[in-house]
Amino acid sequence: MTDPIRRTLLMSLAGGLAGCAATEQRPPAAPAAGGRFIDYPAFASRFVAPRRVRVWLPPDAGRERLAVLYMQDGQNVFDPPSPIAKGAWEVDRQLLALRRARAVRPTMVVAVWNTEDDRAREYAPQAAIESLPAAVRALVLPAGGAADAAPLADAYVRFLATELKPYIDAHYRTRPGRDDTFLMGSSMGGLISLYALASYPQVYGGAACLSTHWVITTNFGAFADEFAPGGGGDARVDRMAAAYVDWLRVHLPAAGTHRLYFDHGTRGLDALYGPYQQQVDRLLEAKGYRRGIDWTTRVFPGAAHDESYWRARLAIPLTFLLRP
Repeated sequence: MTDPIRRTLLMSLAGGLAGCAATEQRPPAAPAAGGRFIDYPAFASRFVAPRRVRVWLPPDAGRERLAVLYMQDGQNVFDPPSPIAKGAWEVDRQLLALRRARAVRPTMVVAVWNTEDDRAREYAPQAAIESLPAAVRALVLPAGGAADAAPLADAYVRFLATELKPYIDAHYRTRPGRDDTFLMGSSMGGLISLYALASYPQVYGGAACLSTHWVITTNFGAFADEFAPGGGGDARVDRMAAAYVDWLRVHLPAAGTHRLYFDHGTRGLDALYGPYQQQVDRLLEAKGYRRGIDWTTRVFPGAAHDESYWRARLAIPLTFLLRP
């Protein structure tokens, strides 16, 4: 691969993940679709750095108890998104449309901002990373000293399950049980949504993982050559993905108790994900998950790795997770 082509590819890949990582600084706008926002500008935690959390309540929130959808990269979930993103997911608008069609149960959304500097450390599956040899581990997270590169995913999922969720259930009219509590994210947000569910299967009933970044690493040079004719990417990338699949083989909950949704496109960064997603699909089948009932995987030809594509297909995972 020539240097100009490599530079162009790496810039496009970096943009695809950076769109998830930017931190929204503007004051929240009123929900255009209806309902209301409640913002926590710096939700405190014993385990992770404070971050913004935004709650969206549908217009009829007072009438009945609500299922809860926890979404990663929360700054891009509602309109307006962070400036670097390619539009918002517009999850509030889509949930209201699906609710009118009686396709989903009454649901509120808890959007959790990432912390830009620590996003990769919080969203990369910690147990899988720690099972890798040191030489492979060094490739996973951004360069820096040992303290700078230490994984934070276990602390992050502990924050979600043992601090944020109990607060939400105590302050809002939720349905707090497992079968009404869900997770969703894209790219590395998909990685951590699945990791959170498998770490706390008694808490969450389902997870939707869009364009799941199975290769884990954000060191783009490790896999840039996989786009070149004949491939040639770093074999350690396969090792990283395999470590997560091996961890899931042990820790995924039993079939019949949870719903799992996966998808990916075929362009740009998403072009990497097919072989790894197929490994996960085979694992789910081996564990007895029923396609279309307990789990589904969708491929969207021509779709790339950004919010405009996730927004376009968002109704599919929402319906799969939240069907009445």
